Amino acid sequence: MSSFTSKDEDEETQPQTKADHPEQLDQMVHPVAERLDILLSLLLSYIKDVCYVDGKIDNNKTKDLYRDLVTIFDKLLLPTHASCHVQFFMFYLCSFKLGFAEAFLEHLWKKLQDPNNPAIIRQAAGNYIGSFLARAKFIPLITVKSCLDLLVNWLHIYLNNQDSGTKAFCDVALHGPFYSACQAVFYTFVFRHKQLLSGNLKEGLRYLQSLNFERIVMSQLNPLKICLPSVVNFFAAITNKYQLVFCYTIIERNNRQMLPIIRNTAGGDSVQTCTNPLDTFFPFDPCVLKRSKKFIDPIYQIWEDISAEELQELKKPIRKEMEEDEDDDFLKGEVPQNDAVIGITPSSLDAHFRSPSSSVGSPPVLYMPGQSPVTSRICD
Repeated sequence: MSSFTSKDEDEETQPQTKADHPEQLDQMVHPVAERLDILLSLLLSYIKDVCYVDGKIDNNKTKDLYRDLVTIFDKLLLPTHASCHVQFFMFYLCSFKLGFAEAFLEHLWKKLQDPNNPAIIRQAAGNYIGSFLARAKFIPLITVKSCLDLLVNWLHIYLNNQDSGTKAFCDVALHGPFYSACQAVFYTFVFRHKQLLSGNLKEGLRYLQSLNFERIVMSQLNPLKICLPSVVNFFAAITNKYQLVFCYTIIERNNRQMLPIIRNTAGGDSVQTCTNPLDTFFPFDPCVLKRSKKFIDPIYQIWEDISAEELQELKKPIRKEMEEDEDDDFLKGEVPQNDAVIGITPSSLDAHFRSPSSSVGSPPVLYMPGQSPVTSRICD
């Protein structure tokens, strides 16, 4: 996440400052963060003023502004790795009307699947698709499913083209866009699985089974080895719970093999395991800018932490639990109430649940069995 910090500590030690200067509640401690917050909040306010006339959206003005902002996005933001918060202007504009959100997703999709684009641009587009689908409250389930269908179908076609080729092995340099698309699917699934399974569980499971996750994760390209461990582990827990695919054998094998080490630039003998070979970031991770987040919070999906009760439920054998409850769940057409997951292998449930530094609105930092703590989360 951003290195910018809030004023919580200062406010706790100087409570009178709050009362005497209420305007400081919206100020950021870091001067660069403060400047960024002011500018972004002004931009978001301008976007709303342009698009809404007398409380109603003006479609023509909004379309014109959308075209201008997408051009800016393509030129400045999409090529910028780990851009900080500025991209939320697209998130906010797309919330005004579903058509703009769908147009933005289609725009990103074209970037991702076009082989004429540089790999880094295609991977960035995948990051944006996954983060946008996961975090935007205003995107309905039918749109999420349509995007998952597009992405998963593309992944299967990609695998078809690799099956008999000489490049059908795990390599980020060769298959970066493929891994980015996999991570977008896994990440979206982690955030949206309850919605995908809500209502009629049987129909939801039938839809998820049709995506054939098993073929993707079992392929020679081995996306579970490349995608972020935190994303992989949450995906593995959920798919295991609903018996969609069993990932733990592959995860444990990957842990034993490990990824190639990163060269030590300090010149010493120490080595470091690469836990983020895709150099992934999620552009719509929680906004921490105090003024700007007031525009974003009402339309933003935060991560729902796992309660202590749900954690206790996870200690039960998942497969046995599903066998016992399956008939009732299918008869009722409901998702089990203990629909909780945790991104760890079953043998390390208590010891590796979360880091004390877990932040509100984001999944916890996960510890991989037999490794040092993984410092990357689904949301930094």
